[in-house]
Amino acid sequence: MEAIRYVDLVIPEENWSQKRTDMHEYHIDTFVMGDDWTGKFDFPKEEGVYVVYLPRTPEISSTQIKTDLPVSPAEIEENI
Repeated sequence: MEAIRYVDLVIPEENWSQKRTDMHEYHIDTFVMGDDWTGKFDFPKEEGVYVVYLPRTPEISSTQIKTDLPVSPAEIEENI
């Protein structure tokens, strides 16, 4: 996500409850989620934040990609 030129900041998610806190701490103006969550994260709209639900890419699964990787992402980072 960080490689997309229109993305200013990617905030790693550690828990569900941090969304509202992050929104204020980082002065978020646009909140983006996958469209499988449509309507479930509309609370930022109440504070003037633009909410976008993007369609998922068919037949692409980040879970499957992680499962298929021969090493963990942490191991990749250690070897860079």
